[in-house]
Amino acid sequence: MSPVQPLPTASLYRRCDPTGFSFETTTDVDPLLDFIGQDRAVKAIEFGIGMSRQGYNIFALGPSGTGKHALAQRYVEQKAATEAPPDDWCYVNNFEQPYRPYALRLPAGMGKQLRNDVQHLVGELRNALSSAFESEEYQTRRQALEMELQERQQQPLNELQEQARGRGLTLLRTPGGLVFAPFKDGNVLAPEQFEQLSTEEQERLKAEVEVLQEQLQKVLLQMPRLEREMRDRFRELNEEISGFVLNNLMDDLYQRYNEQPAIISYLQALQKDVSDNLADFVTAGEARGDGQGGEAGAGRSSEGQTMPVFPDGFTGSLFMRRYMVNLLVNAGELTGAPVVYESNPSYLNLVGRVEQMASMGALITDFTLIKPGVLHRANGGYLILDVLKVLANPYAWEGLKRALQFREIRIESPTQMLNMTTTISLEPEPIPLEVKVVLIGDRNSYYLLSQYDPDFNELFKVAADFGDQLERNAATQQLYAQMIATIAKREELHPFDRAAVARIIEQASRLVSDAERMTTQIESIVDLMEEAEYWANQEQATIISGKHVQQAIDAQIYRSDRIRARMQEEVLRETILIDTSGAKIGQINGLSVIQVGNYLYGQPSRITATIHMGEGDVVNIEREVEMSGPTHSKGVLILASFLRARYALERPLALSASLVFEQSYGGVDGDSASSTELYVLLSAIADVPIKQSLAVTGSVNQHGQVQAIGGVNEKIEGFFDLCQARGLTGDQGVLIPVANVKHLMLRQDIVEAAAAGQFQIYPITTIDEGIEVLTGMAAGERNARGNYPKGTINYKVEQRLREFAKRQAALKEEGAAKK
Repeated sequence: MSPVQPLPTASLYRRCDPTGFSFETTTDVDPLLDFIGQDRAVKAIEFGIGMSRQGYNIFALGPSGTGKHALAQRYVEQKAATEAPPDDWCYVNNFEQPYRPYALRLPAGMGKQLRNDVQHLVGELRNALSSAFESEEYQTRRQALEMELQERQQQPLNELQEQARGRGLTLLRTPGGLVFAPFKDGNVLAPEQFEQLSTEEQERLKAEVEVLQEQLQKVLLQMPRLEREMRDRFRELNEEISGFVLNNLMDDLYQRYNEQPAIISYLQALQKDVSDNLADFVTAGEARGDGQGGEAGAGRSSEGQTMPVFPDGFTGSLFMRRYMVNLLVNAGELTGAPVVYESNPSYLNLVGRVEQMASMGALITDFTLIKPGVLHRANGGYLILDVLKVLANPYAWEGLKRALQFREIRIESPTQMLNMTTTISLEPEPIPLEVKVVLIGDRNSYYLLSQYDPDFNELFKVAADFGDQLERNAATQQLYAQMIATIAKREELHPFDRAAVARIIEQASRLVSDAERMTTQIESIVDLMEEAEYWANQEQATIISGKHVQQAIDAQIYRSDRIRARMQEEVLRETILIDTSGAKIGQINGLSVIQVGNYLYGQPSRITATIHMGEGDVVNIEREVEMSGPTHSKGVLILASFLRARYALERPLALSASLVFEQSYGGVDGDSASSTELYVLLSAIADVPIKQSLAVTGSVNQHGQVQAIGGVNEKIEGFFDLCQARGLTGDQGVLIPVANVKHLMLRQDIVEAAAAGQFQIYPITTIDEGIEVLTGMAAGERNARGNYPKGTINYKVEQRLREFAKRQAALKEEGAAKK
């Protein structure tokens, strides 16, 4: 009789006793104020947000559903609430180099004030300058200058005319310009009259014309100089008039912003530009026709044409846009540091962009079309991003890294960044960056970036590693109950009674396949609670009970197990051959786990072995046809090592064996069937049948110890479902590694079948224990002389291998004799 006894029912499922809770429903439970099971991640996040050194950005890694985003955002918002709001940022025109706009850094709230002040100033300047240049004083002084110009232009011409009259000539204005002509008795001589003059007189007049023409050229050469001089005087007059207006209106702004040198410099540059472009400024203002500076709505020109409406309600000509203030970041409404989450972190959404607008059939741009990115909005605070979304957007990862490396936000298009364009575009002044970035992602993303991106470890020095499970004990079960109550309140669910809470906690252990642990993937718990409320509503129940939770669990399984049911159907129809009764040599039932989406189920498989005399190799047929994964192939190699170490210490292993998963068409991987393959191999060598009413899982090492595997619950349930469909006999069961006993959280029907003696779970420590259960024959241990007892499995195996070795040696001697 095998020393291995079936597990008691208490070991198959760890119940959560509802009477251990002092509440009746979750409405009586205090809400949970912190996350449970994430102490390591919490400490990492607290350290990361508290460390002000460069590069200490945070990567929150872990499986989905563990609350990475919620936890990170909560702690970041708590820290941000204690910090001062960041500065405002504006872009203004660089009047000397318009393609390089200036960035102004202002105290929070001052950016909007500056934008409004400048907008108001431009409107006031337009009106005041128009009035000044239309005033009677200005018109009088301008007319005086014009008259002076005319007099100074006409005086040398008059003097030249007097000289010409004295010489019998006169100065005429013609379409071709000024010319001298013969003149007599107050009339210009006609050509025929000139011909009637004497030859001497004609020659004299011609000579006089040449002399006077030279003097006329000298006078005409003085005219541009005179005009330049008068233009300068007109300019001085305009500057005098405009200077009075500008100084009068801008003094208030200079006084208001006297503690902001950058603003003072900008206002001085604006004043100079207005003064240098008075004609365009006044003309652009007159073209608006609305008489109000900076008001929203479309203005009309003097011709009645509608003028364009620009951002921030600014209406006017393109020329007037140069005096706008582009408020990029307005922190005036914040009460603390900003916390920004971006769901679409494309390159342009991260670093900002320069937009374009259509004008007269062409696309134009200027500093007013600079749009901020999330780095601008999060500057001085915190930015939360999903790493997979960043990596999925072209150039976004490189743009984020560059901003963090150089601690500045440089707005460039991707083509500029890659030097793929030579067109003229804006080059906005970079903005200094002070931001703490929190990346949310899975472990694979973190490890891949850490391994293959040389910049990653320098920029994200803090890893907040979220666990997917926590220890299950009385204290943590109470915390879990509080968490369930908190979720119910947050999601506005019906109250859960304590039986429902206990059933959820049991399912939390099942989700991690460990009776001593509970899942921290809260998303799956929230889904279960919401679905339990659905089933409660179907009964019009106002309190959710354990029955409703169980209904939700059963419904989740039913929605996902079509493929499992179809596979079992094919086994029952004997399309797939699996025995659950009788005994066979070289045949055993193995167990595997198949995942379809998020659903796991166990699938029994027939494994067979054949042996013959050979050179000590164990052929893995799956490996030979490239259907075996590396872990499975490793397990088969361990079998050969075990056989040599146990049975072939003093003689060669004259055995060849073949192992195969029958009717396997999708490939095999993992070492959880290595102990199963060793059992079937021993059966084939010893010529001892294995009970087909049993199934086996577990890996094995070279010393014959059975090791833990994954998916133990699903594997047991998969074989149980088949046995139950064919009818439970009391001989059926599953062999599992003893190390997996603590992972058992089996379905209630299996627990009940085990309690009734209809289905057994055997905990196995070594191969010898397992082979005894499978064959009903003792494995045997070597005695003092190093021999196995007769009638044992090990004795039969060793004797068979000795026979192979003797026959192989005899054949070799016979072959040598023939040679």
